[in-house]
Amino acid sequence: MLKILVIDEIQTRTRELCTQLAQSGYQTAAVLPSADNLPEQVAAFKPDVILVDTNSPSRDILEHLAVMDRTAPRPVVLFGSDRTNDTIRQVVQAGVSTYVVDGLDISRLQPLIEIAVARFEHYQSLKGKLEEANRQLDERKIIDQAKNLLIKHRKLDESTAYALLRKTAMSRGETIATVARELVGSASLLL
Repeated sequence: MLKILVIDEIQTRTRELCTQLAQSGYQTAAVLPSADNLPEQVAAFKPDVILVDTNSPSRDILEHLAVMDRTAPRPVVLFGSDRTNDTIRQVVQAGVSTYVVDGLDISRLQPLIEIAVARFEHYQSLKGKLEEANRQLDERKIIDQAKNLLIKHRKLDESTAYALLRKTAMSRGETIATVARELVGSASLLL
């Protein structure tokens, strides 16, 4: 059962929303009147999904969502009425998974939440793959720098320089990248 954190500036309409969430098999973690202190609220209530209903996503709401997206990312469904391109871009940049224009239609709530969760999971997967690719690229660069130092200062060929890095890493029980970082760091002090 997914826990939904509801943020709605107009508290009178939240009763029907919470009823529909319960009928759709969701649990309401909390209902908040604003996105103030959103990262702290997320830490306290540990929701699986954030649902925001607002007439127009203000700069404050988008900033709070962006901070949450960096610190404790969650799928976000945002209901609003502003359909300008600038607002749509800001909403996407804030990490919103699904932005629904022209307000909340209770009958479409469940599929919208499921779409937001699926899109969020896909985005997180892609983000993880990108971070891993960047990490591998950074490691490759530092290993190449270390090899070049060994080639230049110890007069080794490339394969021998790499073999020396690999042998040192194995004897220490470390990765080649760790040994390469140490070598490059030490060389910068000595040269």
